[in-house]
Amino acid sequence: MADNQLPLMSHLLELRDRLLHSILAVLLIAVCLIPFSNDLYHFLAIPLLQHLPESSTMIATEVASPFLAPFKLTLSTAILLAIPFLLYQLWAFVAPGLYDNERKIVYPLMIASTILFFLGLTFAYFIVFPLIFEFLTQAAPEGVAVMTDISSYLNFVLKLLFAFGLAFEVPIATLLLIWTGMSTIESLSEKRPYIIVGAFIIGMLLTPPDIISQTLLAVPVWLLFELGLICARFIPKKVEDKP
Repeated sequence: MADNQLPLMSHLLELRDRLLHSILAVLLIAVCLIPFSNDLYHFLAIPLLQHLPESSTMIATEVASPFLAPFKLTLSTAILLAIPFLLYQLWAFVAPGLYDNERKIVYPLMIASTILFFLGLTFAYFIVFPLIFEFLTQAAPEGVAVMTDISSYLNFVLKLLFAFGLAFEVPIATLLLIWTGMSTIESLSEKRPYIIVGAFIIGMLLTPPDIISQTLLAVPVWLLFELGLICARFIPKKVEDKP
């Protein structure tokens, strides 16, 4: 009984240490970013500010919003910047339990998933945001002043950034389905019509209720699925070997 408990305790202690290291990394980055909180918020608000009428500005409707909104953004940015380190901690924790061939492919997939996630954020900020905010500001009825609350804006864009970051992970999910044997290239190819419909459903669920953002999420999901199918042809099949 004691022999069985020792490995469990050692795993729990290692998990605790890696969680602490992850939290400390996020906090350290956040502390470094705090002096630039307002600059970070201004950078995030540029896509909206560029399309606001000259007489309109962003507003804070709550007393603590001028402090809490930039602080929330700073903490969110710290988590995003710490993603490579967080993924490394996850990798280091699970690596001892993987087969040799699994270790060879999981590490490149983690690097690729990190790159794709940040590409999703970049696509959302530079491509999607300008189109969405140009449409929304011009769609305001006559006599309505567009003056967005800073907290509402932050929640809106963080949701979109997270949605596009996840959407760009589709090639990784496709590769894993094929590599693990849960599906095949042929099977997924036959399900392409359902994948396209599912992409638009995901766009509807993860984005605001406007056709522009939904389409701008659904189309990349579909194209990235096709990319995953292409890449899957070049990865070796999973072979079970001894750890």
